[in-house]
Amino acid sequence: MPPNPPREIFRFGIYEADAVSGELRKSGLRVRLQDQSFQVLLLLLQRPGELVSRDELHQQLWPADTFVDFDHGLNTVINKLREALGDSASNPRFVETLARRGYRFLAPVERVHSSNQSTNARSAGSPAPQRSGSASVSVLTRAEDVPSVRPRYVRLLFLLIQLMYLSFYILALARLTRIQEVLESAIGYRLWVTILVVLSALIGLPIRLYLISAVIFGVAGLQQKFARLFLPTLFLDELWAIAPFLLAPQIGFGLALAATAALIYVPFAQRTLLLMGERAQVVRPAP
Repeated sequence: MPPNPPREIFRFGIYEADAVSGELRKSGLRVRLQDQSFQVLLLLLQRPGELVSRDELHQQLWPADTFVDFDHGLNTVINKLREALGDSASNPRFVETLARRGYRFLAPVERVHSSNQSTNARSAGSPAPQRSGSASVSVLTRAEDVPSVRPRYVRLLFLLIQLMYLSFYILALARLTRIQEVLESAIGYRLWVTILVVLSALIGLPIRLYLISAVIFGVAGLQQKFARLFLPTLFLDELWAIAPFLLAPQIGFGLALAATAALIYVPFAQRTLLLMGERAQVVRPAP
């Protein structure tokens, strides 16, 4: 029996496109993508940074004797490709539109040749190999570790969390004098504590307003955008997790401790929520 021919795999970011099997994977998980959108992706990956004209795509997708509304059809194909990649036409990371001319692939592309044997072994259930420095490598929860949840539910819960933090900041600034009184009775007046409260609220306000607007307007790639903000927001959120102790005289020490423990977990809950929404866009490889 002749040896299996090598497979050509294109890697970009956390994605892999297998030119032979016609599969797109994200962090080792298969992404649903129609055949025509995958063909366009392959053409772009074969010539990263170069213009792929609309005429070339027309010839690739529809034979000369096929009658179709080309402009509408191609726009639909490109939109489905961008949706699969979590990309945006207005702020592209992968597929850039060159008006009336064609499209260009922006991200660096790694071209790899792999034997069918190794590729089939991976499809049978083995995880995709992790590369050093890959965004898919994480000490925290990964998308493949969480259940799939409909994105609209994820966005609603994520929005409520952002509104909660926003209310914290606004109330703290509005009642700063009362907070100073509580702090003075508890630990004695400390100017640096007041400065810390004000600065953290002023930093947190624009971050929360940005995340709220991203949810409301359906900005693509919200999980990736939040990942970039995770560390600075983690510091802010853990700082504000002690806010319930300001109400300890009214609600009691035990309840304040319980509320603080819950708030300590909330930053990680936000990240897990978005991963659940991302998980809904991928399917596990069929055995």
